Amino acid sequence: MDQVFGYIERITYQNPENGYTVAQLLQPKKADLTCIVGIMPSLQPGESVRCHGQWKRHLVHGQQFEVSEYRVEAPADITGIRKYLGSGLIKGIGPVYAGRIVDKFGIDTLDIIDSAPEKLLDISGLGKKRLEKIKTCWNEQKSIREVMIFLQSNGVSPAYAQKIFKVYGNLSTKKVKENPFTLAKDIIGIGFKTADGIARNLGIAKNSPQRIESGIEYVLSELSKEGHVCFPIERFLVAAGEILEVDRKLIEERLNILKNEGVIILEELMHEGKLTDFIWNKPLYISERGIAKEIKRLLRGKTHLRAIDIDKALEWAQKKLNIDLGHNQKIAVANALTKKMQIITGGPGTGKSTITNAILSITEKLTNRIYLAAPTGRAAKRMTEITGKKAYTIHSLLEFDFRAGGFKRNRESPLDCDLIIIDEASMIDTLLMYSLLKAIPTHARAIFVGDINQLPSVGPGNVLKDIICSKCIPVTMLTEIFRQAEGSRIVKNAHLINNGNYPDIVNIPDSDFYFIEANDPEIALKQILVLVTQRIPKKFRCDPFDEIQVLAPMKRGILGTEHLNVVLQETLNPKENHLLRYGKKFAVDDKVMQIRNNYDRKVYNGDVGRIAKIDNIEQQVIVTFDNRNVIYDFSDLDEIILAYAVSIHKYQGSECPCVVIPIHTTHFKLLHRNLLYTGITRGKKLVVLVGMKKAIGIAVRNDEVRKRHTGLQQTILETHNPTPLGL
Repeated sequence: MDQVFGYIERITYQNPENGYTVAQLLQPKKADLTCIVGIMPSLQPGESVRCHGQWKRHLVHGQQFEVSEYRVEAPADITGIRKYLGSGLIKGIGPVYAGRIVDKFGIDTLDIIDSAPEKLLDISGLGKKRLEKIKTCWNEQKSIREVMIFLQSNGVSPAYAQKIFKVYGNLSTKKVKENPFTLAKDIIGIGFKTADGIARNLGIAKNSPQRIESGIEYVLSELSKEGHVCFPIERFLVAAGEILEVDRKLIEERLNILKNEGVIILEELMHEGKLTDFIWNKPLYISERGIAKEIKRLLRGKTHLRAIDIDKALEWAQKKLNIDLGHNQKIAVANALTKKMQIITGGPGTGKSTITNAILSITEKLTNRIYLAAPTGRAAKRMTEITGKKAYTIHSLLEFDFRAGGFKRNRESPLDCDLIIIDEASMIDTLLMYSLLKAIPTHARAIFVGDINQLPSVGPGNVLKDIICSKCIPVTMLTEIFRQAEGSRIVKNAHLINNGNYPDIVNIPDSDFYFIEANDPEIALKQILVLVTQRIPKKFRCDPFDEIQVLAPMKRGILGTEHLNVVLQETLNPKENHLLRYGKKFAVDDKVMQIRNNYDRKVYNGDVGRIAKIDNIEQQVIVTFDNRNVIYDFSDLDEIILAYAVSIHKYQGSECPCVVIPIHTTHFKLLHRNLLYTGITRGKKLVVLVGMKKAIGIAVRNDEVRKRHTGLQQTILETHNPTPLGL
């Protein structure tokens, strides 16, 4: 076996799941870098490594050293030590301080940091605060490496070692050995399957109670990710049995124990014409029951606002805003001034924004205690632009309480308002809707505005649709397309698709809707690159970062978001200096998206920002969201993804001047009518479809919305036992 030794100059690629790494090695007394490849999950730039393996020639990349085993060693000379410390591996030490420290202590530098770090105070400019940071990080790195070695020996990606250490500290290895299934609960990104692999290596039996319990929770979690609030118990048992591979009786026994402990709920629902047993995760069950009770409370409450002459108010509002309201629009405004709750739903061009402004104009004469809100930052921003009034995200309106682990605004501390209008209401999931309704005071009027034909919420539930189907709240359906929107082919085609008709894809000069045929995925990819980087910016004077958004149905494949992001990043933001974390490259100016709610940072799932700075010394990335800087530690970068291309579902509730959508038969599994409809309605000024006519046809014909199991409609009916209201 051959051997190479040197310092890691940079890491070119690293797979976060299996640790496969491509790195450039600087060998002593050699001018050229050596490319090393292999399973090296914990490798960091600046480290000294001794690798064993063999030389091979890659057809494209040339000569490479294929590593079969390696060992990280302490740098053996001053150059190596300087490189190691200057790499940003230790917080508080960058190239400048690395140079000063090595100049002072020479070959003994690492021993000084390890055993007598106080001597670093002799270095010019290095104070006690920085010293404490260096000491903490040095000790953490040693502990994290121990966790990495343990995880690696048990088949877990060491990319998660830092996250595990953040949660468990020096008890990391002990905690994992005692019950590896706690990882699935406590560490974002580690699921049951990973924890189960560790458990198997540690000799934990297949039929152990903790394994079965964790498997049950895992299946419930996966079902909620698919949008289900509850699930038929028989089908649940089949799914759990496939995952756990144990006798069904053992799963049933554990389910009964979890039921008695109040972790899960088992109840009957009407399903396909007969009573069927369903299973709920308790928080989702409580939320559905809570939504029904809160709606009943709000409907029964008395408004504080005085009664007014509706006909005169409508006439006054139309004159003030210089508009002519349609029949259904007038009904919507009248309901808003007389009913405690109302749902207004309709597609693009049907006047939802006009109604909102009319309601605001009239209600502002009665009270100034009005709140506007939306599920996402972009939707709230658009609401502000349309109304000229401050709109909030629902999360910021409810004010998260870190000590209590919930929202500050609730039944005991409600919002101070007489009217609240919520836009993009179809995006609100079960848990968020319950939190929102609890915070609305009993006397307030609540209006929910949305498009019921869009995709349902990313989170579990189909709340708006379930409430509409319960017929307990007045609903105004807007179907008329108004004159100012009639000339838009975006609006025309959105309604054609929604009605199950093939869109008009004949290209007309100076239109706002285009179709570019490309049956080959590779050709479609090239067309998208040219559109985003050249044609659209030149013709429509749009900024490719802020005013053009690529939306794709899927993650995988040539036309999936993952691959599109790689090629768009290389084209729009080619930078030599980049950060590699969790298998993704990040560089200054990259467009990124937050992919889960983080109440601490006040950034939420779907928020889009730009990387403003990468600080290798402090190991932090600063991302700007709507003129607000948010700091991420390197270990937290699995919370963001590149956002040059994003899924249509993730972009729901947002709009962009120009939208480019690849649509191809390779997306077959996700070609649904409501998905294409939602994607097209994200474009304000321009929509370009790139791909196959056949794929458009498949999507238009496929009206089979994936069934989400919920108990909300039945729960509302049981709670209210209402006299059904006409739509």
